[in-house]
Amino acid sequence: MDSEKYDIAIIGAGIVGLGTALALTERFPRYSLAIIEKEPEIASHQTGHNSGVIHAGIYYKPGSYKARLCTQGVRMLMEFCDANGVRYERCGKLIIATTRDELPRLQMLYERGTANGIQGLQMIGPERAREIEPHAKAVQALYSPNTAIVDYNAIAAVLAKKITDQGHKIVKSARVRAITQSGGLLRIASDNLNFQARCLINCGGLYADRIAGLMGVKPNLKIVPFRGEYYSLKPGQDLIRALIYPVPDPEFPFLGVHFTKRIQGEYEAGPNAVLAFAREGYRFSNVHLPELMEMATYRGFWAMAWRYWRMEASELYRSLNRAAFLRALQKLVPELEDKHLAPGGSGVRAQAVTPQGSLVDDFKIVNAPNAIHVLNAPSPAATASLAIGKHIVELATKSFDLK
Repeated sequence: MDSEKYDIAIIGAGIVGLGTALALTERFPRYSLAIIEKEPEIASHQTGHNSGVIHAGIYYKPGSYKARLCTQGVRMLMEFCDANGVRYERCGKLIIATTRDELPRLQMLYERGTANGIQGLQMIGPERAREIEPHAKAVQALYSPNTAIVDYNAIAAVLAKKITDQGHKIVKSARVRAITQSGGLLRIASDNLNFQARCLINCGGLYADRIAGLMGVKPNLKIVPFRGEYYSLKPGQDLIRALIYPVPDPEFPFLGVHFTKRIQGEYEAGPNAVLAFAREGYRFSNVHLPELMEMATYRGFWAMAWRYWRMEASELYRSLNRAAFLRALQKLVPELEDKHLAPGGSGVRAQAVTPQGSLVDDFKIVNAPNAIHVLNAPSPAATASLAIGKHIVELATKSFDLK
């Protein structure tokens, strides 16, 4: 099989891979570039299944990758949308404390958001919260008026067009099977084409650790998939105006079930965070035995299961019991009833887990010979995607000796 030759190959045409590609082509237009995507379409997994929120950067530890790249990414993303006619809406967001026990954690979020430079954050009482969301129950709330919503598929489509209009290539239906190094070049074998490249950027999402392994990199973590399940709110409901979130559990890097307005005008409730039995396990019935065995033989999986078993048991129960899911939502909006809910979609989060069972909380981007691997990029990676791309270009400039 003949090989196509490029200066740089990017594996993965999700929003992080596309954002990185655009940043590279703008900084170094003379280098040839190909994005290698295993699916027939771009943005098929985490990008295409998220809730569409442009996160302000409230939750993240000041100084962390997430804090820095999310707050930078918000500005870059909105400027990109303005310049390219992609609609977004600053609908605002409430993070609600429903009991006094949650107030210290709510205060911590306010302090983090303030430290991260988020404009307009306000700690508000129940009266002001009711003005913003009349049906929400709050002892106190954190209001982020500039939190926005967008369609990330629309952003991905614009990114892809910009990349291909510059003469670069997005190769679809090309699952990478092997990567070898010979004569100073990386040789990448996929389902339908072979590639040669001087250097590689791994934005493989749910399979990023596998791709790193193909290059002999031992990243000291493994991707464990968590499914997030949603209900849709039936048309005509007037209980929710925008975004209503709970105060998250600081021990678990998920935000808890919440209410989300979509840019198309629909509303969702969710997601939970249930262990999936396949890396692309969008339904409970999706079981991939080799991937399940891979998890089961990873000591970090069992350490994680022991550490978080109560939380995961609760999430699984809520997944299988609609009434339990409803009760969790009613803590935020007591007037919500089962009649307001309809089955919704789902997404899968690529969560990196260490051998000690810790859920990697920050973005994880590492250098290797002739390669950069994005090994942990869950939420808010979509929000931060253009900033992540810019950061990767800075790394690549030095690592790949780009000029």
